[in-house]
Amino acid sequence: MKDLDSAAAFFEATDKFAVEVMGARIEEVGEGFAAVGLELEGKHRRVDDAVQGGVIFTLGDYAFAVATNDERTRVVSLSNTINFHRQPKGKRLLAEARLESLGNTIQSYLVRISDELGTLVATMTVTGFTVRKQS
Repeated sequence: MKDLDSAAAFFEATDKFAVEVMGARIEEVGEGFAAVGLELEGKHRRVDDAVQGGVIFTLGDYAFAVATNDERTRVVSLSNTINFHRQPKGKRLLAEARLESLGNTIQSYLVRISDELGTLVATMTVTGFTVRKQS
């Protein structure tokens, strides 16, 4: 499963927090790649109107999950490191996860999180472990 419709159906059923609570949507998916978007709302903001760091982190982690998991493969993150660069200036976030390195059971991804204006909001590196892979 690396087509948009299959990925959307799979993650709507399996990742209720990112999809239902946060409102994240899969925009593009391919081998070793995923892009997920989020329209920013009041629920994503702190008292000072800045976007919560946890929202940004969760969106990056969701992009990693979409890029690595499907009905045949289960990957969990061993390590996530995020660097926050600046607050988004726009009304929408986009997280793009790209495979950087792939071994038998370990992989690493770089996730870039930006807004629709091109503001680089955060970068995340994720090391994943393949728990199960079926043919």
